Amino acid sequence: MKVIVLIPARYASTRFPGKPLITLRQQDGSHKTLIHMSWDAACAIRGVADVYVVTDDDSIRDHAEGFGAQVIMTPPECPNGTARCAVAFVEAELDADIVINFQGDAPLTPPWFVEDLIAAMSENLEMPTATPVLQCDAQTYEMFSEDRRNSRVGGTTAVFANDGHALYFSKEIIPYIAPGAVPETDIPVYHHVGVYAYRPEALRAYATWPDTALENLEGLEQLRFLVNGMAMHCVQVDAKGYVFWELNNPEDVARIEKVLEDR
Repeated sequence: MKVIVLIPARYASTRFPGKPLITLRQQDGSHKTLIHMSWDAACAIRGVADVYVVTDDDSIRDHAEGFGAQVIMTPPECPNGTARCAVAFVEAELDADIVINFQGDAPLTPPWFVEDLIAAMSENLEMPTATPVLQCDAQTYEMFSEDRRNSRVGGTTAVFANDGHALYFSKEIIPYIAPGAVPETDIPVYHHVGVYAYRPEALRAYATWPDTALENLEGLEQLRFLVNGMAMHCVQVDAKGYVFWELNNPEDVARIEKVLEDR
């Protein structure tokens, strides 16, 4: 199956303007931009035909082309990454059996997270969309909790049925666990990894649907699929000892740099 990766990147982030172009300290002491790190992470995925940065910003385009990325320009009106991917796929007349939306703010995403998504979609041709979920360890659960204590919108959690179909995604920690009742191991909270795999027809359908109240309240684009009755399969992935976290807020820069240092 032909797989392509699209990395949506916009300059005018509500919580962190200019986020794709911020620099992070690497293990060797050098610095690299967030979008460059995300590009490197996407290029490490096996079985991918092409990787594109999808943006509406000239400075991001120029920087991405400078480190060798293929770039597709999209209108600034695209409300979220999935909509941006849909526009890019149609207007650039791309061809693929599976389209991966690889978030430009998640450079710690291991390649096997996406490879597991591709495998799941390849094995089940009836699966229209899929996304990875990662069971929280104690460190990740504490980072979620710290963000909530400080009224920061951080990562996303997911709950799903026995067959893997997503029931809901939230910026809150779900399911709720009473204070003092959080187990030391096997914490029943799943961190949603901001990567999506779509069939082309699912991506085209998304572009025809109006936005929904739930996606606007939560700020989560994937809820539009659920509201419109399209299944999204949650694929459980294994971090293999790696800490995963997205760059959602300025405070996350130090967190990600610390993860890179510890590696």
